[in-house]
Amino acid sequence: MGVSPFTTCILSITIYVYLLSPVLGRATPDFAKPSNIKATGTGEELKPKVFIIDMFKPEGAIWYNIPEFDLLARNVTVPGLSPLFPEAHCTQDGSICQVITGEAEINAASSISALVYSNIFDLTTTYFLVAGIAGVNPKVATIGDVTFARFAVQVALQYEFDAREKPADFPTGYVPQGAVAPDQYPTSIYGTEVFELNTALRTLAVGFAKNATLNDTTATQEMRSLYGNNSAFAPGASSGPSVRECDTATSDVYFSGTLLGEAFENTTTLFTNGTGVYCTTQQEDNATLEVLLRATLAKLADFSRIIVMRTASDFDRPHDGVSAAQNLFGDAPGYHPSVENIYLAGVRVVEGIVNGWSQTFEQGVKAENYIGDIFGSLGGVPDFGPGSSTSLRKRRTKNSQFT
Repeated sequence: MGVSPFTTCILSITIYVYLLSPVLGRATPDFAKPSNIKATGTGEELKPKVFIIDMFKPEGAIWYNIPEFDLLARNVTVPGLSPLFPEAHCTQDGSICQVITGEAEINAASSISALVYSNIFDLTTTYFLVAGIAGVNPKVATIGDVTFARFAVQVALQYEFDAREKPADFPTGYVPQGAVAPDQYPTSIYGTEVFELNTALRTLAVGFAKNATLNDTTATQEMRSLYGNNSAFAPGASSGPSVRECDTATSDVYFSGTLLGEAFENTTTLFTNGTGVYCTTQQEDNATLEVLLRATLAKLADFSRIIVMRTASDFDRPHDGVSAAQNLFGDAPGYHPSVENIYLAGVRVVEGIVNGWSQTFEQGVKAENYIGDIFGSLGGVPDFGPGSSTSLRKRRTKNSQFT
């Protein structure tokens, strides 16, 4: 799901309630009703300017019954989408669409694969806005913040020891695959460890989002203030919500605590050769990006047109005087503002792209940085990892650990 790997039990109950009721007072569609458009036999191909990617119902429903556009005007059944969310939703003219993938990496990969290979949509010039909530590193940002990533790092794709059995001199039980110590770069590389996105596009998206007035609450402010007493955390951890540029970590496993937070900070730094800054944690983004990269290679999508926006719902580690368990199972007052801020910031991004289509976005935003995966699959030489795809392919033939 779009929520971080340390969301609370109370939050889980809240999510369950949300699955049965409107989100923040907004009506939600009946996902079981017949679609306006069926997957086959219509002869109609939609060509969205923007496709919003959400991960679970509250993230999706925050876009419904808003004044800017009507995502429920056209409901499109797509074979292979989640049984919980079998339809994509679009405006009447098809310029803006949305899909809810279901939570975690398998659901995200399955749903986005079904979408791009459905032949229902022409996605060759579509901008994808991943719009979900996430946990947040208080060294970098705070609950309520809206973050835009350059790097997405699959931090849990590693060897793992139970902390009670790890070597005594290891700071963490996580070791990169093919390595023999936590600080060594992986030599057994799958290709999904790191993705780098278009920073020029990110800059434009951040500019649009900064025009939003973000939601905040008294409870969120009180939670932030508890982090302000620790000098290890960024000053922004105790200030109001803002828009930030920082990177995201993907892990199916929910985690909570300073030691795991610091372990994955180090993983993000290591896997990006010191460039990435671990800021948010979520469960889907590397899976979504791998599908869109393959779709780009198949000339069905454009990897340079992807924006990853995550709003911060809860802290990944406790404040002083609270245990990791209390952090995981306690209140999460940032949840509601983070969901609301998906819409408040995201709608500015969507409208910015649609309104600037002919002037800026139709022809694409040229990437000034490397974009793609660790293999260099889309061309160019990655500025992270071992380097070029050629060197990786040569090593693959020599190293039996590569799979």
